[in-house]
Amino acid sequence: MGGTTSFDLAGYVEAKRQKVDAALDACLPPEDARPETLHRAMRYSVFSGGKRLRPVLCLAACEACGGGDRALPVACALELIHTYSLIHDDLPCMDDDDLRRGKPTCHKVFGEAAAVLAGDALLTLALEVVLREGGRALGADTALRVAVEITQAIGSEGMVAGQMLDMEYENREVDGDIVECIHERKTGRLITASARCGAMAAGAAGSVLEALTAYGRSLGLAFQIMDDVLDAEGGFGDLKSGSGLDGDKGKATYPGVFGVDRSRATAAGLAAEAKASIEGLGGEFAPLAALADFVISRRS
Repeated sequence: MGGTTSFDLAGYVEAKRQKVDAALDACLPPEDARPETLHRAMRYSVFSGGKRLRPVLCLAACEACGGGDRALPVACALELIHTYSLIHDDLPCMDDDDLRRGKPTCHKVFGEAAAVLAGDALLTLALEVVLREGGRALGADTALRVAVEITQAIGSEGMVAGQMLDMEYENREVDGDIVECIHERKTGRLITASARCGAMAAGAAGSVLEALTAYGRSLGLAFQIMDDVLDAEGGFGDLKSGSGLDGDKGKATYPGVFGVDRSRATAAGLAAEAKASIEGLGGEFAPLAALADFVISRRS
């Protein structure tokens, strides 16, 4: 990862990634625990790569608000939820992808039934981690608030809604409002929740939480627009899918409506808005500003 700021984002992210991966390894059942196929599928998907954007964002927000690494259980839960959503998105009944991060998708390795159940188990485990481990680290009241925040972000008005709309609008003529509606729900809500939950874990004041909410909304939409741009430009290569990129599948995308150049400009504007939302909050928020730069400069 890199960015236009002088902050060493790559080093920061690597340090956080190592903490998150160690905690994920500790909370996931071992591969040899029955049923072995289910637990292998869960671990295969969680540890198949990825940017760890959501947990890093959560930890960065918590740290910026003075909470240190108290949000680590929440960060793990966010990654478990993100992984569950990818497993289900890749299924033949949804996006029908053969590759994810350059590796065969979960259902290609373990079968469709095991993939469905692995996703279900990861979602369930995420909530367990928030309420049990998060309860120990944050207190029961804060853990419950965080759990409600996450479930609202991923339910029938959040991430799941976005996936439903994404499928419903395949091969249909769409406008910018429809695309933004899909992206804001499918991707934006969980990214916003990641920032908010980190701040909530630190006991942030209302004004700071409000600033991070605006930051997360802009960042989430910018991230998904850049996903669309990279998809349109072939930036994912053979890392994402063995059955065609989103444009080939008739997906509703920003470049499909506005073209690549305007989409890039829109993403850059949103990243600037994200940084403006937290401007003046202090140097502790430098990692969050650097993450906004990274979102629009990444190549995959």
